[in-house]
Amino acid sequence: MANANLNDAEVKALVERLRQSKAKILAEIRKAVIGQEQVVDEVLMSFFAGAHCLITGVPGLAKTLLIKSIGEILDLQFRRIQFTPDLMPSDITGTEVLEEDKATKQRALRFKQGPLFGNIILADEINRTPPKTQAALLEAMQEHQVTVAGVTYKLPEPFFVLATQNPIEQEGTYALPQIQQDRFMFSSIIGHLPRDQEVAVIEQTTRAATPKLERVMTGEELLHYQRIVREVPVVEPIVRYAVQIAAASRPTEKSAPDFVRDYVAWGASSRASIYLVLAAKARAVLDGRFHVSVKDIQAVAMPVLRHRVVTNFRAESARIKSEDLVKKLLDYVKPPASGL
Repeated sequence: MANANLNDAEVKALVERLRQSKAKILAEIRKAVIGQEQVVDEVLMSFFAGAHCLITGVPGLAKTLLIKSIGEILDLQFRRIQFTPDLMPSDITGTEVLEEDKATKQRALRFKQGPLFGNIILADEINRTPPKTQAALLEAMQEHQVTVAGVTYKLPEPFFVLATQNPIEQEGTYALPQIQQDRFMFSSIIGHLPRDQEVAVIEQTTRAATPKLERVMTGEELLHYQRIVREVPVVEPIVRYAVQIAAASRPTEKSAPDFVRDYVAWGASSRASIYLVLAAKARAVLDGRFHVSVKDIQAVAMPVLRHRVVTNFRAESARIKSEDLVKKLLDYVKPPASGL
C-alpha cells in the first residue's frame, strides 16, 4: 500500500486523483504546446518519478516552451541556463561575494545563489559547455545539493534537470560523458511535427493573444505523489525481467546475444534496471493503476536504454543505432508469464 495508514480504497482514490491530475496537466499543456505526445509523457513520467530527462532535438521544436509550461502548471520555479563554451561551474552553482555591512563597516563573504537554485532547471544545449561545467551538474543531479568553498547548500525540492542537445551542430561541442548521461533516467527524442499539427502551431503562435495556463498542482503535492510512485508494488518476475533486459545489453555477459557482442561497446548499468522499474511505476500510476505490468517495462525501455547502450565502430559502419539494438533486446528477452 502507498502508506501504512491508508487502506486499499484510499490508495485507489489517490491513484485515481493522480490520473485525473495528469489529464488536467495535459489539457493545460495543449494550450501552449501542440503535438509531441511521446515527449510530454516521458517528461511527466520523469517528474513524477523524481528523475531527470535529456532531450535531443533540432532548434525550434518548442523544447523550452514545453518545459517552461510544465513549470507554470505545476507551480514550480523555472530556471533556464544557456550553456556556452565560456560558462564556468560557479556561473551555475553560485559563488561567494565580499559584502560590507553599512552599519558596522565590517566585510564578510556571502554566498550568492546561482541559477541551479530552482525547481526545474533547463540546461539548454548542455553539450556546448566544457566537461568541467558539465561535471558541476553531477552533484546537483544526484545529491540535490551543491558545494561551494567547502560549504554544502541544499537545493529546493522538488528538483529536476532537463537538459537539451542539438544533434545537427557538433563543431565546438563537448560530448556529454557517459557517466553523466547515466544520471538521466530518460533520453527523449523530439522530432518535427506532422503537417496538420505544424499548421496548428503556426496559427496559434502568430496570434496576438497568448494562452493563460492554470496551476494544477503545487510542488508539495508533486513530492507527495513521488512518494506514492515509489511505493507502487512490483512483483519479482517483473523486476527480474527488467534486470534481464539490462544485462542482455552488456557484451561481457555470457548470456548476451550475438548482436550485442557484435555491435555494442558498453551496455546498460544497474542504474538502467532501477530506472526501468521506477519509470514503469510512474507510468502505471499516471495511467491510474497501482501495479506494474510487462507493458510498462516495455514502454519505457527505449528512453531508458537508448543513451546507455553504446554502439561500437562496427555498428556505426553498418549504420546500426542504439535504438535498433534496444528493439532487438526487447524481442530477444522473453517476458514473464502472461497476466503480469
